[in-house]
Amino acid sequence: MLEKLFKLSENRTTARQEVIAGCTTFLTMAYIIFVNPAMLADAGMDHGAVFVATCIAAAIGCLMMGFIANYPIALAPGMGLNAFFTYAVVLDMGHSWETALAAVFCSGVLFMILSLLKVREWLMNAIPTALRTGIAGGIGLFLALIGLKNAGVIVDNPATLVGIGDVTSFSVIMAAVSFAAVIALVKFGFKAAVMLSILVTTLLGLIFGDVQYAGIFSAPPSVAPTFMALDFSSVFEVGMLSVIFAFLFVDLFDTSGTLVAVAQRGNMLDKEGKLPRADRAMLADSTATIAGACLGTSTTTSFVESTAGVAAGGRTGLTAVTVGLLFIACLFISPLAGMVPAYATTGALLYVCILMLSGLQQVEWDDITEAAPVVITTIMMPLTFSIAHGISIGFISYAAIKVLSGKAKDVSPAVAILALLFIAKFAFS
Repeated sequence: MLEKLFKLSENRTTARQEVIAGCTTFLTMAYIIFVNPAMLADAGMDHGAVFVATCIAAAIGCLMMGFIANYPIALAPGMGLNAFFTYAVVLDMGHSWETALAAVFCSGVLFMILSLLKVREWLMNAIPTALRTGIAGGIGLFLALIGLKNAGVIVDNPATLVGIGDVTSFSVIMAAVSFAAVIALVKFGFKAAVMLSILVTTLLGLIFGDVQYAGIFSAPPSVAPTFMALDFSSVFEVGMLSVIFAFLFVDLFDTSGTLVAVAQRGNMLDKEGKLPRADRAMLADSTATIAGACLGTSTTTSFVESTAGVAAGGRTGLTAVTVGLLFIACLFISPLAGMVPAYATTGALLYVCILMLSGLQQVEWDDITEAAPVVITTIMMPLTFSIAHGISIGFISYAAIKVLSGKAKDVSPAVAILALLFIAKFAFS
């Protein structure tokens, strides 16, 4: 049955190798079951319900990727978009989390339409590398700011806008420990480095009495508080359209980038350098986003950590199916997830920031018309506390800089149209 479903022999792999690869991928990304519920709980959502939604949405995405696309790519609610969901859309812009879920749902539907109409490839080619790089870097800095703020490392300061918190406080010390643990574990080759750092820091919180023990195993919490709680009443207002676009845009780049990275690592590209069945992979991703929004979580997307499983020998969808089954098994550890304090996830957020900033090395720094939009996009996301604003200002700056520099031909029609739309949004919102 496995041979028929996943074509193991054709892909020069075995069921044992695929299961090992799936376990490897899961260990590298399992931190999301701790981070995502904690982050969305700040938006007022029920922690237990989000925990269940996170596990089920991830499982749906992984199973669809495995059975439909037959790729060793795992999915789960994405880092960056969950922070944007909570701290920008809900807490800063003042929308309810129900409206934010509706925006995620709409972005998933649009993603599905783009995939089915095969517009995705045209759109990806139309967006310059500079903007894609700047967006990734900006999301990384945005996550770092969230982690440092939640741990009390960075606090508000009326005189200087921001300042350093009490470095002798327990939360700040533990945040430093979590970050140091991640870096050390990664350096020594631990696949589950991020998850282990969260667990170690949580254990220290228990030992020093800052965290109350609530158990490890239990029946899954009810998903009822967030299930089908979407509110579409204000989702089509002008201000929300940029939010939907931000969810769509980042998911599009996350998925496309992950597909390319995993395919290159596993030698899965065809003779023309293209990925077969890419439309099926995109369909799995968009369906998982829609299902996740209905369950009660932010955008579900492909995880680049899937490259760890490919490096361990994963070549087929059985790897992704294995990850999906492990996420289902995690439904029974909700008490453990509920004990994780904010400072325990700081190291994870800073580590993801490092990974996302690493792409800046690809920037053409010798070309100021390429470098300037990257820097603007990257710094505006954390400074405006909004991924949507960062993307908008990035597109506007790219188009304006190219036109004023006599390089208008570098501005594709898609970028020009989006830049004009963003200008209109700022002018009339």
